[in-house]
Amino acid sequence: MPITENVIITAALTGAGDTVGRSPHVPVTPEQIATSAVEAAEAGAAVVHIHVRDPETGKPSRERHLYREVLERIKETGTDVVINLTAGMGGDLVLDADQPLEKGALDGTDLVGGLDRLPHVEDLLPDICTLDCGSLNFGDQLYISTTEMLRKGARRIQELGVRPELEIFDTGQLWFAKQLLDEGLLDEPTLFQLCMGIPWGAPADPGVLQSMVNFLPSGAQWASFALGRMQMPWVAQSILLGGNVRVGLEDNLYLSRGVKATNAQLVERAVQITESLGARVASPDEAREQLRLKPRA
Repeated sequence: MPITENVIITAALTGAGDTVGRSPHVPVTPEQIATSAVEAAEAGAAVVHIHVRDPETGKPSRERHLYREVLERIKETGTDVVINLTAGMGGDLVLDADQPLEKGALDGTDLVGGLDRLPHVEDLLPDICTLDCGSLNFGDQLYISTTEMLRKGARRIQELGVRPELEIFDTGQLWFAKQLLDEGLLDEPTLFQLCMGIPWGAPADPGVLQSMVNFLPSGAQWASFALGRMQMPWVAQSILLGGNVRVGLEDNLYLSRGVKATNAQLVERAVQITESLGARVASPDEAREQLRLKPRA
């Protein structure tokens, strides 16, 4: 597979992980998330991937008004960047290991149906939203995304005219995503994000990534990322296999050992790696053309 010539860099700004107390640079409020998005775009990110958090607690949130405020603040700056909103929130299930049925869902559970994960997408109609393509032992908790949840979610996203980014955490999820395509619930070109190194999904192993890339449907657009110290090596790994890349504080807090990063610094490092491999960094308009997104409004 040829090296990617035009590399789309996505900046995943804050995520939903318990990272707020671990770095002063993790954005929490809508103002901070929007500012980080603008800085990442100025550093070279064509796409920003957005979660929101409760401004008071820093905990992950699904509140529509928080997403709206982030997007309005980005728009007010005049910054040109492709908007990718998470639609993965609402899948967390925490159970007691010994008495799961007797004790039921424990604190930390945020489990709703597939359509109930989409109200902010329906309101704001971003360029892209994510679709997490299966259930997973996500660390010590469960992430739930059943096949019927996925079918309903994919159908609704298709009706809205938003491009789904198919989040793939393991090979079986890739298999089912191709089933959604066969059933007509995805439009081409399909857009895949191959998520590596999340316990206990696909490991951050080059051979595993290669096998997943080999299994992608014809004509698919794809990117990949890996967690922590593997984030920057994975930029090179993805480009060399013909894909795009994702960096950001959702997946990694460090620029180097002991040095806490900002989102803009992580994007700048990804730009350096991209150009050192003889590729060029795609602009937002080039990303829209490559992914067949609607032109900027």
